[in-house]
Amino acid sequence: MNLIDILKKKITQSQIWRSLFRHGYADTERNRSLQVNSNWVLHFHPVKVKAYSAKFRYVWCMGGITFFLFLVLTVTGILLMFYYHPVTEYAYQDMKYLQSDIAFGNLLRNIHRWGAHLMVVTVIFHMLRVFLTGSYKPPREFNWVIGVSLLVSTLLMSFTGYLLPWDQLAYWAITVGTNMAKATPFLGHEGPFPLVTKYNDVAFILLGGTEIGGAALLRFYVLHVVFIPAIMIIGMGVHFWRIRKDGISGPL
Repeated sequence: MNLIDILKKKITQSQIWRSLFRHGYADTERNRSLQVNSNWVLHFHPVKVKAYSAKFRYVWCMGGITFFLFLVLTVTGILLMFYYHPVTEYAYQDMKYLQSDIAFGNLLRNIHRWGAHLMVVTVIFHMLRVFLTGSYKPPREFNWVIGVSLLVSTLLMSFTGYLLPWDQLAYWAITVGTNMAKATPFLGHEGPFPLVTKYNDVAFILLGGTEIGGAALLRFYVLHVVFIPAIMIIGMGVHFWRIRKDGISGPL
């Protein structure tokens, strides 16, 4: 037995390895299910998957790609936070400093920006695939609601990130968006059947006032980096759990 085989045996028979990857069961249907349930990696997946459901032309891998993009956005977003101040005096200058003076700063910002655009596209394609294949039907209707909530959260993440560069594009994009919020039925003071005033409607809550300024920038920053990501992480956890419990849907 050579050195590589000895090392492989020591690793695969160690307590750490066996606690993560448990093997040695008899090849029966019940024991295969037990392997999935007791394996640290495999237990995230359903015990049984229909052969057709695992084919690329059926699932498109849009859900997995969307999750991967979320991880990319999380890593690049954390790195961008090292060079950004959510105050009106420094926000735009921080962005220009990142683009021109920080090594690979412009690349980092563009990865984050294009990753956000791609995530919106992939989550829409994922929802489209689920709809066209009828995967929202019982017993998966609850997970469809969770998926719709994650779609809305993704759009809100993209929207709240718009204001952070504090340039003309950001300012007027948020102006248009919050003016639309003012026209929301019941929740906007300019919409039909208003139940609120200009000082407590949904636009006021988003902006922290009646105009776009420092309070709005800080609120959008907190929403973008803390509040909405936390909701998405919880939602994705529930989403993955329901996929495991319900299984991957088969073709109609």
